[in-house]
Amino acid sequence: MDKLIAIVCFLMGVAIIIFAFPEGNVAVLVTTIFASIAVIIIRTQVPNEKVLLTRIFLLALFARIAFGLISHIFELRDFFGGDALTYDTFGNEVMKMWFDIPGREFTDDVLNYRLSGVGWGMLYLVAIMYSIIGRNILAAQFFCAVIGAAIAPLIYVCSYKIFNNRRVGLVSAILAAFYPAFIIWTGQLMKDGLIIFLLVLAMTMVLNLQKKFDYLSFTLLIVSLFGIISLRFYIFYVVAVAIVGTFIIGFSNTPQAIFRRVVILFLLGIGLMYLGVFRYAGTEFETYGNLEKIQISRQDLASTADSGYEEDLDVSTAGGALQAIPIGFAYLMLAPFPWQVTNFRQMITLPDMMIWWCSIPFLISGIMFSIRNRLRGSLGILIFSLMLSLAYSVFQ
Repeated sequence: MDKLIAIVCFLMGVAIIIFAFPEGNVAVLVTTIFASIAVIIIRTQVPNEKVLLTRIFLLALFARIAFGLISHIFELRDFFGGDALTYDTFGNEVMKMWFDIPGREFTDDVLNYRLSGVGWGMLYLVAIMYSIIGRNILAAQFFCAVIGAAIAPLIYVCSYKIFNNRRVGLVSAILAAFYPAFIIWTGQLMKDGLIIFLLVLAMTMVLNLQKKFDYLSFTLLIVSLFGIISLRFYIFYVVAVAIVGTFIIGFSNTPQAIFRRVVILFLLGIGLMYLGVFRYAGTEFETYGNLEKIQISRQDLASTADSGYEEDLDVSTAGGALQAIPIGFAYLMLAPFPWQVTNFRQMITLPDMMIWWCSIPFLISGIMFSIRNRLRGSLGILIFSLMLSLAYSVFQ
């Protein structure tokens, strides 16, 4: 099996170099470096499952790279995820601004506005990569693919810590590795895969810190929260509430455990304050975190971008937002319904939606089991999922 995976990886590398020359050369190098780092971490941190998780990671990476290569060769980025082109353009412009390179398309004012707006972390990430390797959207895309594939082994670790069950961990890892939508969204130069990785990392580190304090887990938790707010600020609020709730409940209520959790929350607040997270969060919340702004955004999604529903619903007031939640939650969980498909992009999601609909009974039974038997361990994930689902129910 390992020899077959090695052969497939080699052939994929050759195909990238041939069909995506000259960007493919650097892209293969970047992928090899970061994939090797990921494999080393998997094999050292999860020694009991190092072989199987390494295989899952490499196959997940192969699926994402294959999708990414096809979208690159046939120029399908604008169809599958137009934001990738935005990150490439503005990331390259920021890199030019840093090194005062001529031929820029945008002024300093425009770039500084972009860098201070929502999702500024993605522009910095792309700019840093382009500062090292030059402008290469395929290499940046494959970096995101490596992170997206790494979600699978990380979810295994997180799931195993909660349920102490190998089968649960492996099923979770396999679903994260090969779920069709995950491959599409984490195989492009998009921030979604990075956010999911950071969320799983944050929850895993919280589980570690619940049992004992260690500097590595604490540092990774700080880094993951900082990364989340740099990519999608409103998710930071949701995950912060979930983390605080998890530490308040805790695994144990002994005086020593309570004292440790209080100290961790205090140090976490100090660390985030030092990094300026609260300042960023406050500024962005004042700018974007009101119902009027949400109403404008959701109307734009429904009418202009054709990726939202119920254009006539008004969520600019608290009453309107509450009224929108039931139908919004139904759309969030189940849409698009077959009879609502109006374009090809919606039509190709139907197989994925079929898989999701079939998964809902398992989702419900899993939530019920977690509440009855693993509430303390799964509380952070349950709080986060519920709050974000309600928020998206209003927004979409």
